[in-house]
Amino acid sequence: MKRALVLFILVLPTLAAGLDWQPWSDNLFARAKQQDRLVLLDLEAVWCHWCHVMAETTYKDPAVDALLEQNYLLIRVDQDSRPDISHRYEDYGWPATVIFDSNGKELVKRQGYIEPAEMARLLKAVIEEPTPKPSVVPEKLIEFAASAQMSVELRAKLHTRYLAGYDHKQGSWGFSQKYLDWDSVELAIALARQGDANAAVMARKTLDEQFHLIDPVWGGVYQYSTGGNWKEPHFEKIMQFQAANLRIYSLGYEQWHAPEYRKAALDVHRFLHEFLTSPEAAFYTSMDADLVDGEHSAAYFKLDDAGRRKLGIPRIDRHIYSRENGWAIEAVVALYEATGDEQYLAEARRAADWIIANRPIANGGYRHDERDLAGPYLGDTLAMSRAFLKLYEATADRRWLTRAADGVRFIAANFRNAAGAGFVTSRTATDAAYRPEPEHDENLSLARTANLLASYTGDAAFRETAIEAMRFAVTPDIAKEYTPAGLLLTDLELSHPPVHITVVGAKSDAAAHRLFLNALTYPCGYRRVEWLDRAEGPLPNSDVEFPVLSESAAFLCSGNTCTRLGKSAPQW
Repeated sequence: MKRALVLFILVLPTLAAGLDWQPWSDNLFARAKQQDRLVLLDLEAVWCHWCHVMAETTYKDPAVDALLEQNYLLIRVDQDSRPDISHRYEDYGWPATVIFDSNGKELVKRQGYIEPAEMARLLKAVIEEPTPKPSVVPEKLIEFAASAQMSVELRAKLHTRYLAGYDHKQGSWGFSQKYLDWDSVELAIALARQGDANAAVMARKTLDEQFHLIDPVWGGVYQYSTGGNWKEPHFEKIMQFQAANLRIYSLGYEQWHAPEYRKAALDVHRFLHEFLTSPEAAFYTSMDADLVDGEHSAAYFKLDDAGRRKLGIPRIDRHIYSRENGWAIEAVVALYEATGDEQYLAEARRAADWIIANRPIANGGYRHDERDLAGPYLGDTLAMSRAFLKLYEATADRRWLTRAADGVRFIAANFRNAAGAGFVTSRTATDAAYRPEPEHDENLSLARTANLLASYTGDAAFRETAIEAMRFAVTPDIAKEYTPAGLLLTDLELSHPPVHITVVGAKSDAAAHRLFLNALTYPCGYRRVEWLDRAEGPLPNSDVEFPVLSESAAFLCSGNTCTRLGKSAPQW
C-alpha cells in the first residue's frame, strides 16, 4: 500500500543547526564532484515526530556529524516545496534518507528513523565502497498498456484485493495503520448507491471508527493510528487528510443523512477555519505533531483548549500552496452542498479568488508557491482545476468551468510523458540523473477530472486526456503496486456517464433556485449538475434538448431518457 501516508510538509533548517544543510540546487552534483564528496539527501516533514527525533538524536551525534562534515554534501528538502522530489521518494516514507555519488547515482535509499550507531555504520560503508547497496534496485522497464480499458482479469484481481484489504474487525482498509482511506470509502459509497449492502457496511463502519481520529477539542483529524487499532494516533494534522475527511463525510451525510457524519464534517471544518485559514482567506498547509520537536505529544492533546493554549500551539506551516488550496476548496464546497450553508461556499470562493490572483501561470496553470524552486508541478493546476469544476457544479457560474477547462488544457500541453503513457509530475528535470515520471494517484485524479470535464463541455479532447492518464494507471506492473480502490473508482467513472441533473429556469426564479440547491444534495460523488437559464444561452454541452416550460423544472437524465422530477423539490 504505497499511497496511504504520503504527505510532504515544510521543514525548518533549525532542526539540526550544527550541520551545514543546503537546499537542492541545479548545480548540486557539480559541487559534489568539485569537492569530491558524496551527497546525503534528508527528506523530512515538519509534522513528523520521528523526523524530529532523528534531527535531535542522529544528526546531533558527534560520530555521525564528523562523518557527514568530512565526506558528504548535506541536502535538506522541504517536501511540500518540491513535489517532484517528494514523488520521487514517496515510497520511502518520512524521514527518508538517500545517498548519491557525485554523479547523481543513487547508492542508498532508506525509510524511517535511523538511530545514530546504525547511521554511522551506514555512512562508513558508503565511504569505503561507494557503490549501490541492496536498497537500490534497478528500475524495471515497463511496457505501458495500449488501452485505457481495464481488462476483465485485472478488474477482478483489483476487486479481490479491495475486499481482502478490508479489516472487518476494526474497519477501514489496512491492518497495521488505521485511517480513513478516502478512495476506498468513496468506492464503497458508490457501490452502496448501486445496492451493494456489504459495501454500505464497510463504508459506514469505517466512517464510524474514524471518529476516534477526530480531535474532540479543536476538531480536525489526526493523520493515522498505529498498532492496528484506532487508539494510538499520530497527532499531525495535514491538509490532504483534512480535505479528504471533510469531503468524504459530506458524501456520507448526503448518502445516509446520518447527523453524526454532518457533525464530523463540521468538526474538520472547524479546525480548518480556526487554525489553517490565513488572514487572506487562503489555506495553510498543516499543524505539527509535536509541541516540542522530538517529544511525543499524547499528554498535550489530552488537554482541553485552555490547557493546550497555556503551553503553546504546535507549529503551523503557513505556506500557501495551490495544491493544498485546491484540495481544501473542493472539500469546503462539498460541505456547502451537503449542508446548504452559504458561509462555506463564500469561504471556498474567497480562497479560489486568492489563488487566481496570487499563483497564476500563463495559459491556465498555477504555481506551487509564491516563488517555485522548480516546476511548474502537475498537482497544483490539477487540484485547482478540480476545485474550479466543483465550484461550477455548486454555483452554475460559467467562469469556474472556463478555469477548470483552461487548467486541464495546461496540463495536457505541459506534462505529457514523452517516455510513454500518462502525465509527469513536473515539467522540469530534477537533475541530470533523473527526469520526473508519472505519479499514480495524480494520473487517476486527472483521469477523473478530465472525464467529468468532457461531460460538462462536450469537448472530446478532455476525454482523450482522461484516457491517456488512465492508460498509465491500468498498466498491470503499475496497478499491482498501489491500493486498488482509486483505480477501480476511476474505471467505474470512465465506464459510465455521470448522473446528470439539469434545472431549467431563470436564475432569478426562487423555485429554480430551490430545485438547484436540492440537486446539489444528490448522493453521488460522480455527477453533472447544471442550471439552464436561457438568458445565458445554451449550456456548454447541449447534448440534451430541454422543453420550454412556463415554470422552472428539474430533469434527471440517464442514457437516452430524461425524467422531470416534479414541481416540489425531490427527496433523494
